[in-house]
Amino acid sequence: MMRSIFLVAMLCCGVVPTLRGQVICSQSSVVCSDNRKLMTDDQRASFQQAVVHHGKWLTAAGTVALTLLGAEQHRYSRRDWNALLAICRSAQDACALGPDGRYLRSDAELLYQRSRTFDRRANRWLLGAQASLLATTALFIIDLHPGAGPDNIPFAPMKVGLRIPL
Repeated sequence: MMRSIFLVAMLCCGVVPTLRGQVICSQSSVVCSDNRKLMTDDQRASFQQAVVHHGKWLTAAGTVALTLLGAEQHRYSRRDWNALLAICRSAQDACALGPDGRYLRSDAELLYQRSRTFDRRANRWLLGAQASLLATTALFIIDLHPGAGPDNIPFAPMKVGLRIPL
Protein backbone atom coordinates (compact mmCIF):
# COMPACT_ATOMS: atom_id res chain seq x y z
CA MET A 1 0.00 0.00 0.00
CA MET A 2 2.70 2.48 0.98
CA ARG A 3 4.77 1.54 -2.08
CA SER A 4 1.90 2.34 -4.43
CA ILE A 5 1.28 5.69 -2.75
CA PHE A 6 4.99 6.50 -2.92
CA LEU A 7 5.10 5.49 -6.61
CA VAL A 8 2.13 7.68 -7.48
CA ALA A 9 3.66 10.60 -5.59
CA MET A 10 6.94 10.17 -7.47
CA LEU A 11 5.15 10.03 -10.82
CA CYS A 12 3.12 13.13 -9.96
CA CYS A 13 6.27 15.04 -9.08
CA GLY A 14 7.92 14.05 -12.34
CA VAL A 15 10.94 12.57 -10.61
CA VAL A 16 10.88 9.43 -12.73
CA PRO A 17 13.52 9.92 -15.44
CA THR A 18 12.56 9.39 -19.06
CA LEU A 19 13.74 6.16 -20.56
CA ARG A 20 16.11 6.10 -23.52
CA GLY A 21 13.39 4.76 -25.84
CA GLN A 22 11.06 7.63 -24.97
CA VAL A 23 13.38 10.39 -26.17
CA ILE A 24 11.88 12.45 -28.98
CA CYS A 25 14.32 12.89 -31.84
CA SER A 26 15.63 16.36 -32.54
CA GLN A 27 17.17 15.50 -35.92
CA SER A 28 16.76 12.84 -38.62
CA SER A 29 18.66 9.61 -38.10
CA VAL A 30 18.26 5.89 -38.57
CA VAL A 31 15.93 5.81 -35.58
CA CYS A 32 13.88 8.82 -36.71
CA SER A 33 12.79 8.51 -40.32
CA ASP A 34 12.42 11.58 -42.54
CA ASN A 35 8.67 11.14 -42.98
CA ARG A 36 8.03 11.52 -39.27
CA LYS A 37 7.35 15.04 -38.02
CA LEU A 38 9.98 16.04 -35.50
CA MET A 39 8.98 17.78 -32.30
CA THR A 40 10.53 21.18 -31.74
CA ASP A 41 11.66 22.49 -28.39
CA ASP A 42 8.70 24.91 -28.30
CA GLN A 43 6.25 22.03 -28.76
CA ARG A 44 7.99 20.02 -26.06
CA ALA A 45 7.92 22.96 -23.62
CA SER A 46 4.26 23.59 -24.43
CA PHE A 47 3.46 19.93 -23.74
CA GLN A 48 5.33 20.02 -20.43
CA GLN A 49 3.50 23.18 -19.39
CA ALA A 50 0.16 21.55 -20.22
CA VAL A 51 1.05 18.45 -18.19
CA VAL A 52 2.00 20.60 -15.18
CA HIS A 53 -1.04 22.85 -15.57
CA HIS A 54 -3.53 19.99 -15.68
CA GLY A 55 -1.56 17.66 -13.40
CA LYS A 56 -1.86 20.03 -10.47
CA TRP A 57 -5.65 19.63 -10.56
CA LEU A 58 -5.33 15.85 -10.77
CA THR A 59 -3.13 15.75 -7.66
CA ALA A 60 -5.46 18.20 -5.89
CA ALA A 61 -8.37 15.84 -6.59
CA GLY A 62 -6.21 12.98 -5.30
CA THR A 63 -5.59 14.90 -2.10
CA VAL A 64 -9.32 15.35 -1.53
CA ALA A 65 -10.05 11.69 -2.33
CA LEU A 66 -7.32 10.34 -0.03
CA THR A 67 -8.46 12.63 2.77
CA LEU A 68 -12.04 11.40 2.42
CA LEU A 69 -10.88 7.78 2.49
CA GLY A 70 -8.84 8.48 5.62
CA ALA A 71 -11.82 10.14 7.29
CA GLU A 72 -13.98 7.12 6.49
CA GLN A 73 -11.47 4.72 8.05
CA HIS A 74 -11.22 6.97 11.09
CA ARG A 75 -15.01 6.92 11.42
CA TYR A 76 -14.93 3.09 11.43
CA SER A 77 -12.18 3.14 14.06
CA ARG A 78 -14.12 5.56 16.21
CA ARG A 79 -17.27 3.40 15.93
CA ASP A 80 -15.44 0.29 17.20
CA TRP A 81 -13.70 2.28 19.93
CA ASN A 82 -17.02 3.65 21.18
CA ALA A 83 -18.43 0.10 21.20
CA LEU A 84 -15.42 -0.99 23.28
CA LEU A 85 -16.01 1.86 25.72
CA ALA A 86 -19.66 0.82 26.02
CA ILE A 87 -18.53 -2.70 26.96
CA CYS A 88 -16.05 -1.35 29.49
CA ARG A 89 -18.71 0.85 31.13
CA SER A 90 -21.21 -2.01 31.33
CA ALA A 91 -19.50 -3.82 34.20
CA GLN A 92 -16.62 -3.33 36.64
CA ASP A 93 -14.43 -6.15 35.28
CA ALA A 94 -15.62 -6.06 31.65
CA CYS A 95 -12.29 -4.67 30.43
CA ALA A 96 -9.97 -6.64 32.64
CA LEU A 97 -6.59 -7.33 31.09
CA GLY A 98 -4.82 -10.67 31.11
CA PRO A 99 -1.13 -11.22 31.92
CA ASP A 100 -0.24 -10.80 28.23
CA GLY A 101 -1.92 -7.37 28.04
CA ARG A 102 -4.95 -8.51 26.07
CA TYR A 103 -8.56 -8.12 27.11
CA LEU A 104 -9.99 -11.21 28.83
CA ARG A 105 -13.29 -10.82 26.98
CA SER A 106 -12.95 -11.88 23.35
CA ASP A 107 -15.49 -9.33 22.07
CA ALA A 108 -13.61 -6.49 23.76
CA GLU A 109 -10.30 -7.69 22.31
CA LEU A 110 -11.87 -7.98 18.85
CA LEU A 111 -13.22 -4.43 19.00
CA TYR A 112 -9.84 -3.13 20.19
CA GLN A 113 -7.94 -4.87 17.39
CA ARG A 114 -10.42 -3.71 14.75
CA SER A 115 -10.21 -0.16 16.03
CA ARG A 116 -6.43 -0.24 15.77
CA THR A 117 -6.58 -1.72 12.25
CA PHE A 118 -8.93 0.99 11.01
CA ASP A 119 -6.79 3.62 12.69
CA ARG A 120 -3.63 2.38 10.92
CA ARG A 121 -5.47 2.43 7.60
CA ALA A 122 -6.64 5.98 8.24
CA ASN A 123 -3.05 7.02 9.00
CA ARG A 124 -1.85 5.54 5.70
CA TRP A 125 -4.57 7.26 3.69
CA LEU A 126 -3.81 10.58 5.38
CA LEU A 127 -0.07 10.23 4.75
CA GLY A 128 -0.87 9.64 1.09
CA ALA A 129 -3.05 12.75 1.12
CA GLN A 130 -0.19 14.77 2.58
CA ALA A 131 2.21 13.49 -0.08
CA SER A 132 -0.34 14.36 -2.74
CA LEU A 133 -0.75 17.82 -1.21
CA LEU A 134 3.03 18.34 -1.41
CA ALA A 135 2.98 17.29 -5.06
CA THR A 136 0.07 19.66 -5.71
CA THR A 137 1.90 22.52 -4.05
CA ALA A 138 5.02 21.82 -6.09
CA LEU A 139 3.01 21.74 -9.33
CA PHE A 140 1.27 25.02 -8.45
CA ILE A 141 4.66 26.64 -7.83
CA ILE A 142 6.10 25.20 -11.07
CA ASP A 143 3.06 26.51 -12.97
CA LEU A 144 3.73 30.09 -11.84
CA HIS A 145 5.20 32.27 -14.54
CA PRO A 146 7.20 34.98 -12.77
CA GLY A 147 7.63 38.18 -14.73
CA ALA A 148 5.25 37.07 -17.48
CA GLY A 149 2.59 39.72 -17.40
CA PRO A 150 -0.43 39.99 -19.65
CA ASP A 151 0.16 40.33 -23.39
CA ASN A 152 -1.88 43.49 -23.72
CA ILE A 153 -2.10 46.08 -20.98
CA PRO A 154 -5.22 48.12 -21.73
CA PHE A 155 -4.16 51.33 -19.98
CA ALA A 156 -0.62 52.56 -20.33
CA PRO A 157 0.64 54.61 -17.41
CA MET A 158 0.16 58.34 -17.91
CA LYS A 159 2.75 60.89 -16.91
CA VAL A 160 1.26 63.82 -15.14
CA GLY A 161 3.37 66.81 -14.35
CA LEU A 162 3.12 70.46 -13.38
CA ARG A 163 5.47 73.25 -14.45
CA ILE A 164 5.90 76.28 -12.30
CA PRO A 165 7.46 79.28 -14.04
CA LEU A 166 10.18 80.99 -12.06
